[in-house]
Amino acid sequence: MSLRRALHLVGTGALTGALLLGFVPSAFADDIRDRQWALDFFAAEDIWQQATGKEVTVAVVDTGVDKGHPDLKGSVLAGKNYTDGKSDTIDGGRHGTAMASLIAAHGHGAGGKSGMKGLAPEAKIMPITVPTASSYGNGIRYAVDHGADVVNLSYAGPDDQGDREAVQYAISKDAVVVAGTGNSPGKHRNYPAAYPGVVSVGGLGRDGTMWDGSSWGSNTTLVAPAEENITANRRHESGYGITSGTSDATAYVSAAAALVREKHPDLTAGQVINRLIKSAKPLTDAKGNAPKLPDEKFGYGVVRPFRAVTSDYPAGPKAGPLAQADKPSGAAAGDSGSDSGSSSDDSSGWMFVLGPPIVLFGLIFLVLVGVAVLIVVLVKRKDGRDRVSDPWGSGAGPAVPPQQYPGQQVQAPTGQFGGPPNSPPPPPNQPPSR
Repeated sequence: MSLRRALHLVGTGALTGALLLGFVPSAFADDIRDRQWALDFFAAEDIWQQATGKEVTVAVVDTGVDKGHPDLKGSVLAGKNYTDGKSDTIDGGRHGTAMASLIAAHGHGAGGKSGMKGLAPEAKIMPITVPTASSYGNGIRYAVDHGADVVNLSYAGPDDQGDREAVQYAISKDAVVVAGTGNSPGKHRNYPAAYPGVVSVGGLGRDGTMWDGSSWGSNTTLVAPAEENITANRRHESGYGITSGTSDATAYVSAAAALVREKHPDLTAGQVINRLIKSAKPLTDAKGNAPKLPDEKFGYGVVRPFRAVTSDYPAGPKAGPLAQADKPSGAAAGDSGSDSGSSSDDSSGWMFVLGPPIVLFGLIFLVLVGVAVLIVVLVKRKDGRDRVSDPWGSGAGPAVPPQQYPGQQVQAPTGQFGGPPNSPPPPPNQPPSR
C-alpha cells in the first residue's frame, strides 16, 4: 500500500475510551438501548412515528458489514467486495459494521427491544468493502449504479482524482454523499468531505459542544454525535463496542438523509440536503450568540432529523444549496477561438521572439544551482558517515504508517473495540435536538 493511501485511511473512525467486558449479565442486552444517548438526543422515538428509512438504501463504503449480527440480520443487501471478490459482507476491521449499526440496526428479540437501534432502523445497507488503493472510487460508482440513495464515506485523507470523479458521478446520479471531516483536532482540509456537493460532517460531543477530537476546515456542513456511541461488534462477548469519531457523526447524518428520502421521495438529493441544512440548529457561544453561517467549524449546525422530516420547507433548487463542481467552459476545454487580431495574439508575439533565450538562460541557472546543492549534500553525507551508518534503518527516521482499514487511526489505541461499561453513560447536558 502506498504512503498516500495509508494516509488516506486515517481519522474519521477513531474508536477510543472503551472497556473490555469479561462477564455479561443476563439482562445486559436489554440495557444497550439505554446507553445510546444519541437516540435520546435526537428524540428518535418521535422520529420513528414519521419515518424509519424504509425502502431507502444506504451504501457503506468501508470494511464490509457483518450481516450475521442479530441487530442487522435482514437489513444487509448484496454488495461488492474489492478485497477478494468472494464475500460481499466480510468485515475484517469491524468499522463498517459499526457504521451500519448506527444507521440501520433494528434490535432483536421480542419487538426488537433488545440490542441497539440505528437512527433509520428500516433502511437497507449495501456493503462495499474497499481496502485497496484503487477501489474507493470503484466502490462509490458501484453503489450508485446498483441503487444506493445515500453513500456513507466514513474516512478522510488527501485529495484523490479518482475519488473526486467518483463522488461527482454519485452526485450526478442523485445520491446524497456524506463524509466525515476527520479526527485530527484543528483545521485540516480532508477529502472526500471537502469535495463539492458532499455533506461534510464534523463531530458533536456529549455536552452539546463541538467534539474536541473533530477536524474542521473541509467545508463543514453539519455536526452530529461523535462521542461514546454504542456500535455493533461481535468481537466481544457483549456483541457491542463504544466508538468515538466523525465516522459516527457521518453515519448519523447518512441515516438522517435516509429518513428524509423516505418521507419525501420526490425530492432530489440536493433538496434532501437543503432540508437537512434548513432544519439544523446552529451552535452558539457562551453568550448565546451564533456566528455567521455556515461556520467553518460546525457548518450550519447540529443535524435535527425530526425537523428535517416534518417541517414545511420549500424544496429549493434541484442541485441543492451546496457548492457544485465547476463545469469546464468552452475556453477551458480547449476552444481557442479564431480571432487572429485579439490582444492575446499580439502579446504572444514578443514571447515567441524572446521566449527561447529566456528559457535557455533559465535552464543554465537551474543546472548551476543543482550542482551546488549536490556538492553540499555530498559533503554533509561524508561528514555524517562515521556517526550514522544507516539513518533510515536505525529507526530514527520517519515511520511509514501501516496498512489500515477505512476510518481507523494509524495506531489504534489498545482496547478501542471494547464492550460497553457496566453502567449507562450520563445523559447529555442539553435537551433532545428536535
